[in-house]
Amino acid sequence: MSRRLRLGVNIDHVATIRNARGGGHPEPLRAAEAAIAAGADGITAHLREDRRHISDADIEQLSAACARLGKPLNFEMAVTDEMREIALRHRPHAACLVPERREERTTEGGLDVARGHNAIAPVVRALRDAGIRVSLFIEANPVQIAVAEALGAEVVELHTGAYCDAIKDGDSEAAARLLDQLRAGAVEAAHRGLEVHAGHGIDFASVGPVAAIPEVVELNIGHFLIGEAIFTGLPGVIAEMRRRMDEARGL
Repeated sequence: MSRRLRLGVNIDHVATIRNARGGGHPEPLRAAEAAIAAGADGITAHLREDRRHISDADIEQLSAACARLGKPLNFEMAVTDEMREIALRHRPHAACLVPERREERTTEGGLDVARGHNAIAPVVRALRDAGIRVSLFIEANPVQIAVAEALGAEVVELHTGAYCDAIKDGDSEAAARLLDQLRAGAVEAAHRGLEVHAGHGIDFASVGPVAAIPEVVELNIGHFLIGEAIFTGLPGVIAEMRRRMDEARGL
């Protein structure tokens, strides 16, 4: 396994800024191209049911751009018939199934694949039959990881939000406990033959310990990168995140 971590850049909140005013600026497509030029290994975009940020047109443009640039598009999606059909139409490199509620500001916690097994299973099968790599965004919980394997997912993305919140709150005891859970979850997932990704809430303060988990091969980071880019520019913030990830891996 390569020691170098992949960095997927989520460009949802470029669309959030655009939609706050209307019109076409700033363009998520331009942000994706800039992120790739700055060293991103792939682009992540979440098309929500309510279209609060990324739009259908964005997905069309991002699919074409990623294919042209030879980089993967990770399509985050809820487990719905509508999203399944959109994924099958565009056939992104990967589809990450995530929980989604209209009233949430952002994704809250991992997808409960154990409770939702019967609804999730046919979506996983349909996506895999179409040649789409399936990832499940879950908590670092042994039961969730075991069910993810049983569902036939190829990848799990471990939810790092609680750990990152503990770091922000200065709660070192909770942070240490949650980091241990992430480490144990990564070991368990890798043992089951699942590729391990991680994401949600990661910033400069929290990236190092997550990046240092040997089994993790990809981080997906969005809100912090887009927010910090307001002050330092997207290429600069991606380069700094890349530096910290490499440092955590001893590169």
